[in-house]
Amino acid sequence: MRILPRVLTTAGALMILGTGIAHASIPDEAVMFKNPNCGCCAGHAEHLRANGIKVKVVPTEQMAKIKQKAGIPAGETSCHTLSIGGYAVEGHVPFKAIEKLFKEKPKVSGLTLAGMPSGSPGMPGPKTEAFKVKSFKDGKSKLYGTF
Repeated sequence: MRILPRVLTTAGALMILGTGIAHASIPDEAVMFKNPNCGCCAGHAEHLRANGIKVKVVPTEQMAKIKQKAGIPAGETSCHTLSIGGYAVEGHVPFKAIEKLFKEKPKVSGLTLAGMPSGSPGMPGPKTEAFKVKSFKDGKSKLYGTF
């Protein structure tokens, strides 16, 4: 049975809500859509799990469609897209940024950390500078915070 095409066509596919509390008001469940050939996404999922979030990983060849449906602005993409509590979180966004998102609950579509920065959660190598996490809505992004 091919469930993925139905998931992609469901209007709320990227708006899966968690059922409990991990930290403050953060949902305790999330869905991570990732390219089947990418290995670093597992590291980010582990980072989230270490902070109390149950992450369901969904490998898919449809990442471009998922990113488009989530409203990720051009130039702000990364290797995976997380759906958590009505927000999309693109890439290796640190848990502290996600925690801030759910504390403040801004009227945005989500957060992004473009590319795959060295030392970000799930990525090998040293952290060479603060991670500039952006929020996005309606195809536009702006700095949300440095972490």
